[in-house]
Amino acid sequence: MGATHSWSSPVDTDHLDEIRRNAGEFTSAGPLRLVLEVLAYPVDEAVDGSTTRIRVVLHADGSVSVADDGRGTETRVDDDGVARVKPIMATKDLRFYGRDDAPLLPDGSPRAGISVVAALSEWVVHTNRRAEGGWSQRFERGLPQGVLEDLPGQASTGTVVHFRPDPALVPGSLAADEVRAAAQAYAGVVPIEVVAESV
Repeated sequence: MGATHSWSSPVDTDHLDEIRRNAGEFTSAGPLRLVLEVLAYPVDEAVDGSTTRIRVVLHADGSVSVADDGRGTETRVDDDGVARVKPIMATKDLRFYGRDDAPLLPDGSPRAGISVVAALSEWVVHTNRRAEGGWSQRFERGLPQGVLEDLPGQASTGTVVHFRPDPALVPGSLAADEVRAAAQAYAGVVPIEVVAESV
């Protein structure tokens, strides 16, 4: 399939609201489902040859970060010179969301896209480094906060998605062994390191 997201609007509030209203459809595996939705993107890039490693950190505050060394999220500069990032967090992934033919994640649930993670998290910080520059953007319950923050010093490319699941919508806890077991599905594709911070 061609386009993954519509660039017509940076935010689809109806889509985000729908996810939150139907949170139970996406959280049968608890926070693990959100981790798997994030992991699926750098794994896609690994299949294409642009990502060679992924690191998942379970932070002491209950948040999770997924970092990779891929090409980074597509960014475009509009006619006014304003940088726009592909709206992966706040709009639906047209390839997967609500589709009967969506591929399955390692936990057996149909892939729905990273907007599910943004909508069901208290916050997400999306950090992106591409050959042409880097930036960071914060989202709260799926909604972008402020403008892209420029990141100087491009030593490498890659993406970090750091999020904290909303416990009111995503019950349960997350263990490193659980993530490692699920990540074994990608063992032949890309190395995935899973680390748990001590409290």
